[in-house]
Amino acid sequence: MRKLVLFDIDGTLVSTRGAAWRAFRRALLEVYQETGPIEDYDFHGRTDPQIARELLRMGGLDDRAIDAGMARFWTAYLRELEAELALPDVTVDVLPGVPALLDSLHAGGEHLVALLTGNIVEGARLKLSAAGLWERFDFGAYGSDHERRDRLPAIAVKRARERSGIHFRGRDVVIIGDTPFDVECGRSLGVWAVAVATGKHSAAELREAGADVVLPDLSATGQAVAAIEALGQ
Repeated sequence: MRKLVLFDIDGTLVSTRGAAWRAFRRALLEVYQETGPIEDYDFHGRTDPQIARELLRMGGLDDRAIDAGMARFWTAYLRELEAELALPDVTVDVLPGVPALLDSLHAGGEHLVALLTGNIVEGARLKLSAAGLWERFDFGAYGSDHERRDRLPAIAVKRARERSGIHFRGRDVVIIGDTPFDVECGRSLGVWAVAVATGKHSAAELREAGADVVLPDLSATGQAVAAIEALGQ
């Protein structure tokens, strides 16, 4: 059965080793002169707009002030992220098994392979281009589409239908991510959730969040494909 396979980026496909965090911090300071409690804030599983708003609210700004600077903030963030990724000592690490899994999913032409990420679209492009992965995905649903992550699966399904003519439903949709937010965001659509313990969350935490399958990483291609296709469940 054909699947719509939606990948998270950070902690699932790649690690930027703090480059995105540093760019985000500099952009907040440039535009708002405030970062909120960024040193202790957990970015994982949240959308970029949610991160910015929550940090700035905790830093004492109201939504009117936040919204007034948001367009300038994204311009600054993307500039700083591009500069970070161009530094000779900064690399974007592709996580174990990712290229082989993408090769396998694309090989038969059966599945639609896309992104579901809290990154704004241009941030996603910069990160994945630096890792040589951007062209491997047919389309995506991004933090720039909606501040709430739980709204992104429906956007991805709509875009998949526009591209393929297929209305993917329920367990025809597979979300692959490394946080409880990835596991939970498609619950209202009844999607199949495959979690990988390649981020900060343990396998036990991901199972507790409701993941249908938990893998240590994506390095065992056959096992990962079976998990995506819900074989042996």
